[in-house]
Amino acid sequence: MADQSSAVVSDAELREALEVVFRANSALYKERGFQRRLGFGKRPALIVIDLAKAWTLPGHAFSCADMDTIIPANQKLLEAFRARGFPVVFTTTAYDITDGPNSDMGLWGQKIPLETLSADSEWVAIDDRIAPQPGELVIVKKKASAFHGTHLASYLTANRVDTVIVTGVTACACVRHTIEDAIADGFRPIAVREGIGDRIAGAVEWNLFDIDAKFGDVEPLERVLQYLQSNEIG
Repeated sequence: MADQSSAVVSDAELREALEVVFRANSALYKERGFQRRLGFGKRPALIVIDLAKAWTLPGHAFSCADMDTIIPANQKLLEAFRARGFPVVFTTTAYDITDGPNSDMGLWGQKIPLETLSADSEWVAIDDRIAPQPGELVIVKKKASAFHGTHLASYLTANRVDTVIVTGVTACACVRHTIEDAIADGFRPIAVREGIGDRIAGAVEWNLFDIDAKFGDVEPLERVLQYLQSNEIG
């Protein structure tokens, strides 16, 4: 029997393979009119998706990788948003009833271990390194999207927001579904490449590629920071 370790693909090899696929798919998409740019609007809000301790620290079922890149990127964005006084929104996912027949986890809890996200657990608190400040909204959601079943859309509209800068985890689920709902509700979604993560190798690269093709603009951190310093927004 062949050594199973020989079948393991490194992250670098996976990314290289995905780049080959992406180049081919980009050509196809562009020929068919995809990958258009939404651009930045006039008033942004930052939406930090699920950077709570269950996702940012090791030892939990939901723990994600690359926090040594994701946390500093979010710190820079928070500093820029706070300096300009633009809205900042954090989300976490937590449940009040994690056992018995009347759980608020719904069917999703039959698919993934949502019972580990009890509302009274320290795991669902936002990571101390990017802790919310007074005046910043924290939304406790029950589903993947930050918009589903929450007042996020009305909050953004009331604050005249037209652009949502999205970071957090995971690229394949909560980040992606938030971006899809954002554009559906009329907000310009901008995904910050260095500020988004996942727990599965390749998930970030694939989902950001697909989001950029269909649902929002994926931009590097430096480009977003330049936008936030512009005198044309406010």
